[in-house]
Amino acid sequence: MNRKIIACFVCAGLLSSSGCSGGNSPDHSAESHASYTQISQEAAAEMMKEHPDCVILDVRRQDEFDSGHIPGAILIPNESISDQPPEQLPDPDQIILIYCRSGNRSKQAAQKLADIGYRNIYEFGGINSWTGEITTD
Repeated sequence: MNRKIIACFVCAGLLSSSGCSGGNSPDHSAESHASYTQISQEAAAEMMKEHPDCVILDVRRQDEFDSGHIPGAILIPNESISDQPPEQLPDPDQIILIYCRSGNRSKQAAQKLADIGYRNIYEFGGINSWTGEITTD
């Protein structure tokens, strides 16, 4: 009998310390956080081919965009994304592939867009390691 009681206390302690006891678990919280999907640049290139209507979003500054960007990309600088949907992105269900220079700003922008209701966001890092085509047009 004492072993069963000890086992119950041990299990209860492990569950509560690991965050699996209900209230602290993300699956059970009242507040849920929207998210995006991080993909490889190879996967992004494949998605661009498979979904020609997807949005390729560059979140760098204008001068960086002008110096070279992925063909077909639109520019919305990360700093300009707020808690309101950008007018250039009218469809919250459209596939959006996001990049920046190194991957830092694209992660920030992807989370901001997810937080305001965009649902198909794919972040694929920075143009500094992009092996595909780059244009200045």
